[in-house]
Amino acid sequence: MSSSKPKKHMNYYDIIIIGAGPIGIACGIEAQKKNISHLILEKGCLVNSIFHYPTNMIFFSTSDRLEIGDIPFVSHGDKPTRRESLEYYRRVTESWKLNVKTYEEVKNIFSNDAGFKVETSKVEYKAKKIIIATGFFDFPNLLNIPGEEMPKVKHYFDEVHPYAYLNVVVIGGGNSAVDVALETFRKKANVTMVIREDKLKDSIKYWVRPDIENRIKEGSIKLFFNSKVTEIRDTEVDVVTPEGKISLQNDFVFAMTGYHPDYKFLKDVGIRISGDEMMIPEFNSETHESNVPGIYVAGVVCGGMETGKWFIENARFQAVSILDDISIKVKH
Repeated sequence: MSSSKPKKHMNYYDIIIIGAGPIGIACGIEAQKKNISHLILEKGCLVNSIFHYPTNMIFFSTSDRLEIGDIPFVSHGDKPTRRESLEYYRRVTESWKLNVKTYEEVKNIFSNDAGFKVETSKVEYKAKKIIIATGFFDFPNLLNIPGEEMPKVKHYFDEVHPYAYLNVVVIGGGNSAVDVALETFRKKANVTMVIREDKLKDSIKYWVRPDIENRIKEGSIKLFFNSKVTEIRDTEVDVVTPEGKISLQNDFVFAMTGYHPDYKFLKDVGIRISGDEMMIPEFNSETHESNVPGIYVAGVVCGGMETGKWFIENARFQAVSILDDISIKVKH
């Protein structure tokens, strides 16, 4: 936290919410309910993380568990698609007349006696309170191995068509890795999975697990447990397995190794991070106010490296607790 010279044409709000994902939107809705002025700032598009999910992704949860703002989420199937969710959250934003500015990245937050000054890529704003609901999807966990910077290495999966008939290595044993492996396999790619652990993750979607296990059992998808990729080259990948080091012919690598919050941003605004491997931001479990008075954290960012702890379905209720606390403080 630091001070800076004020600029002209400052915009004032009770709260500024950083991140226009479902939880940021839920916070905006609670602000509207309580007649608290708000601004939601998003560096990308509305629900930017969901927009960057795989094109044909289907949610694990049923649509009713993704609802916010008392607006029903009607989908064609029991579990909604990426496209349906994008439309749903857009309609929610419109219905509640939320004040959202997309493609405006927050660069700095400065404290002052009246609250906070927020500097974005376009202008400056002033707010009494700040809610950080930035998620984690923009920051992949890197392998930190030679060749990871090559264009053939992907930390995100968009659609399957470009990878048909090619040699694909998928790193990871969670839902994202399994989805990539199965989709590319069905487009006739030669798929090899590499997993550090001795089994697939227990969290694999129940309707997907039999499919991936049968493909592995029949040898359609090759899998190396207790193994790791150590180097990536133009046409090969080196893998250390329990039986020794091997080299695989390779065209593309999908490093589905998970993601993490923007720790630099959190630390820059003064939020302390736990010293253990979970790296959880410090906040009050009841109000979600961080160790920096007036700055709150919401959504999956609250779980640190434990990105499976908070989802839309349980994090959406944080908005109520946060705005209950803020409503008391901004009106006194």
